[in-house]
Amino acid sequence: MLDAQNINYETTVLIGIVNQFQNEEKSKEYLDELEFLTYTAGGEVLKRFQQKLEVPNPKTFIGKGKLEQVRDYVEEHQVGTAIFDDELSPGQQRSIEKILKCKVVDRTYLIMDIFAQRAKTSNASTQVELAQYEYLLPRLAGLWTHLERQQGGIGMRGPGETEIETDRRIVRDKITLLKKKLKTIDKQMAVQRGNRGSLVRVALVGYTNVGKSTLMNVISKSEVFAENKLFATLDTTVRKVVIRNLPFLLTDTVGFIRKLPTQLVESFKSTLDEVREADLLLHVVDISHENFEDHIESVNSILDDINAKDKPCIMVFNKIDNYEPEVIEEDDLMVEKSYQHYTLEEWKKTWMQREGDNVLFISATEKENIEEFRKKVYETARKIHIKRFPYNNFLYPEYEAYTGDEEEEM
Repeated sequence: MLDAQNINYETTVLIGIVNQFQNEEKSKEYLDELEFLTYTAGGEVLKRFQQKLEVPNPKTFIGKGKLEQVRDYVEEHQVGTAIFDDELSPGQQRSIEKILKCKVVDRTYLIMDIFAQRAKTSNASTQVELAQYEYLLPRLAGLWTHLERQQGGIGMRGPGETEIETDRRIVRDKITLLKKKLKTIDKQMAVQRGNRGSLVRVALVGYTNVGKSTLMNVISKSEVFAENKLFATLDTTVRKVVIRNLPFLLTDTVGFIRKLPTQLVESFKSTLDEVREADLLLHVVDISHENFEDHIESVNSILDDINAKDKPCIMVFNKIDNYEPEVIEEDDLMVEKSYQHYTLEEWKKTWMQREGDNVLFISATEKENIEEFRKKVYETARKIHIKRFPYNNFLYPEYEAYTGDEEEEM
């Protein structure tokens, strides 16, 4: 899974649990995603460990026997990092580190670590740094002696690499300074949004790695960074887009993910304000992913958290070129048809039918059904614009596709 030319990866093991809230299939799915997160952070997964538990062990998260299995494997294969799929308490993290004698990272801080790698601007770096410090503050007791033993790697980027950070008072002062800096950034971004006038604002939202940035490039003819890794885009990108003669602002936002750390949601408030203040949301979904319905639920949950769930929304099912339903063999009478066997046409007749015309199926990379996409965005943005500027009604006729070779800025 890792680039063969990248030899500076970090060996890891993954640990997850099976309980009443996540069965074995769901746990496997979460570990698949955790492995992708690990790969994005620069790690290589050597082995996965799962255990069935009604509730996590309050001291070691998993049972003592399973933890000894993990310890034996870590020692035998000289594993650098153990990554847990759920957030660990400070006490659990310290107890596990004493037993495994290697770096212990949970899903929350792994996501923060990826954000730290991806943050390119002062704004994004400040937001990530604040989230990291707030996460690390209650964990200072055992972390710094550990850092003296092993520097760098997954979970060690950003704050936490200098001895001075061991002082809790200094860390709290740092958090206070970062919050003040973010307040200034929030004011600056609010002014920027205010300076954009009364143009209709459209925001791309969705799970991470569903193709939002690729779609942004197709629509706006820009060069927003896009990559097949999680959280390729952290900084909000705003472009003025014109379809036919109707101008509007299109925003590409940070991708969401299940169990997105609350510290990141709070520190990325100024970025998420772009979603809150949008007039129209384009909810992009990777329909080729086997668990895309769970992704939709996760995104809707975060939109609800930031008070943006009730905004006008168009569901854009992307990557139809990669969608392949499972096929039931004629002689396999024991297999019952499920959603995994649905064709795109069958999916359209499910709950998606209730969304009416606000459902589109496209491929941003292959530019399939992009004309239909442009038409829907134009008509929806047009209604919002005319409501805002009723005297401009005559300027924006009903959408008609171009039939000639006229040039158009999308």
